Amino acid sequence: MTDRGIYSFSEIQTNSGIVQYRTENLTGIKCRISPERIKRNIDNPDFSKYNNEPCPFCPENVLINTPVFKDGTRIQKGESITFPNLFPFARKHVVTVITKDHNVRTFSKKQIEDAIDGQYRALINETGYSSINWNFLPSAGASMLHPHMQGISDYTPSNLTEKYITNSYKYYQEKGKNYWDELIHTEMKSSRFIAGSEIIWAANPVPLGEKEIRGYMPFSTLDELESYIDLISKGMKNIIDFYNYLGHYAFNFSLYTGTPKNKNKGFRAFCSFIARINPNRACTSDTAFMERLHMEPVILTLPEDLGEAYSNFKINTK
Repeated sequence: MTDRGIYSFSEIQTNSGIVQYRTENLTGIKCRISPERIKRNIDNPDFSKYNNEPCPFCPENVLINTPVFKDGTRIQKGESITFPNLFPFARKHVVTVITKDHNVRTFSKKQIEDAIDGQYRALINETGYSSINWNFLPSAGASMLHPHMQGISDYTPSNLTEKYITNSYKYYQEKGKNYWDELIHTEMKSSRFIAGSEIIWAANPVPLGEKEIRGYMPFSTLDELESYIDLISKGMKNIIDFYNYLGHYAFNFSLYTGTPKNKNKGFRAFCSFIARINPNRACTSDTAFMERLHMEPVILTLPEDLGEAYSNFKINTK
């Protein structure tokens, strides 16, 4: 394995091209990158002809068909409406409807900002590990077409969050340095760098999914998020527009935060986007046995190619 600081990799030659095996040095997370597999053309142009009949999240139904918080209210800001999830899978699980429109492909910064604010306000009084999440379009796991975010909070962190909290602290103890400072310093000089100065956006060198782009935050906990909502929303819109430019409309997004006890112990909040296959009539999926049963995703795009692709996006969309 060749050590690149943040990650290690080895490469083999196959009959059709290369395969890279990458391991993130901090956590041990692994992936495989096989650029030749993109030639299978399993992704299609966006199939947007969904049923446009009103759903429970549409304006005429949302205040009738959704639950309220214990005080009898929902959180409303701009077009967004936040309320408890009827079918929770976390101790605290909330939903934020992002737009009034049912079938949406592009989002304004204000729509994203208002939705993030609703999630923040719904989760801020929780004492656990909180995350803000978004499955966009059915091929990304959205059970409802109408755009919505989901916020969860539990007393224990999710598997991924725990890996970063535990190993960030270990790194800090062993080296006396903050891992995220070292990471940002490296990424800003790399071909994976996308944009940003206060919040750094860069392609993840060991991706969890296709074209994964992460945003590295200058804070650790949810209670520090409020003053950055504007900047986070601006960056999120930028990445969504970039994905659209590349032909990706479906995506997953998560923003991970720690708790006050993680402050000054090496962990920093971060967020992640991954592009998903566009919805299609054949129900083709981009998740198979390697992703679900081996927990080792097979990626089609080299992260180092995304910096150049982003530069072309900015040039061609001026």
